[in-house]
This record gives sequence, C-alpha cells and structure tokens, in this order.
Amino acid sequence: MDGLSSLQPISGKSRGCKPIMNKKSTPSQTPTKENRLLKPLVRAYERFLRIRGQPREIALGFALGLFVGMTPFMGVQTVIAVPLAALFKWNKISAAVAVWFTNAATAPFIYSVTYIVGARIAGIKKAFSWSDIESFSAVYRLILNTPEIIWAMVIGGAILGLPLAIAGYYLALFVVVRYQQKKRIKRAKSKKLRAQKRAARKPKQSVRPTIQEVLVPRKPNPSPDRRPS
Repeated sequence: MDGLSSLQPISGKSRGCKPIMNKKSTPSQTPTKENRLLKPLVRAYERFLRIRGQPREIALGFALGLFVGMTPFMGVQTVIAVPLAALFKWNKISAAVAVWFTNAATAPFIYSVTYIVGARIAGIKKAFSWSDIESFSAVYRLILNTPEIIWAMVIGGAILGLPLAIAGYYLALFVVVRYQQKKRIKRAKSKKLRAQKRAARKPKQSVRPTIQEVLVPRKPNPSPDRRPS
C-alpha cells in the first residue's frame, strides 16, 4: 500500500502550482445590455469608414439616409434611400448605412417624438399613447386613425430630419476627410518603408572598367617627393 500511495500523482496544491481550469469550469461572459446596443453602432461606424468614394458624395448620401430614416416607413427605408442616392449621384452605401440609425432599439423613441411634433403642428388634439390601447375597440380606433397618425409622423419626421441631416452631413464629411487623410499618410509611409527595405536588400553593383582602361593600363602618378631631373 505504501508503494502504491507513492505512485499517486501529486496534486496542484502540493506542488505549489495553480490548478488547471477547464473551459467548462470558466465562467461564461454574458454580453451586457450596453454591449448589445453599442455593437451594431460600432459595426456600422467601421463599415462607414471603409466606404470608398469622394468625401462630399459620402456625406451627402449619409445625410439623405438620416433624413429618410426619420420617416415612418420602417422596413422600406433602404428601398427609398438607395434609389434617391443613385438619382442624385450620391453614395448609395452611406445612405443605406445611415438608414440603420432607425432600428428596433431607437424606433420607439424616434417615432414617439416625431408623432408628438407632427401632431402639434397638424393640430391633432390628442396624442397617441400605447397606454390607450386596452381593448380590441381601441385597436380598431387606432387602425381607423392610422392615416392621420402616419401623416403626423411624416410631418414630424421631416421637421426633425432636416436639421439632423444637415448636422450629419458636416459630421460625416469631417470624419471621412480625416480618415482618408490618415489612410493616405499611412500608405505613403508604408510605401517609403518598402522602398527602403528593397534598397537595403539590393546588392551594390561594382563599376565595370571600360575596354580602354583594360587595354591601356594607367600610369602610376609620380610621388610629390620625386622631382624631375
């Protein structure tokens, strides 16, 4: 028994080493609510920076996408923004990216604000609220008033979307110009570095003597100490 006990593996505690944890034993990192909201925005920003084209066209397409995104036609906003950008010869990709400013997370807030603004301007006395829907009759009244609600949201979206599009244009223009300048400088530096590496690897070529130098050897120059007799 003593011999068998001596053959038992030494535990991690006795050797002074930390015990190895399996993948199953490590606690799983669940994404937080902030990460879920910020991930699509970061992804859209990175995709926006990789758009190729003139900065002005990219910024105009982005402004158009923001304006269309404020309309209550969620689901077909990309179909509206991309042909309009193509018609005006603006960047279609930036317009499609900006439309996603109105997504499932931001739509309730955006559409509530646009409806309140549009309802006040259009003269609708009672603003729409989700708390009013308590029965099927309320839902039926909501469906009957849908054209009025959509009209109020269109007015509010146009009023709020215009300053948002102007601000988005200048912001996108600044970001794109700055990013393209940094990328241009970085490309020039990498090109210069590659040229220096190629020049360092290239062997130095010795100057070949001409035929005249081979046939007619050079005469040694007289030393300054010797004087002609």
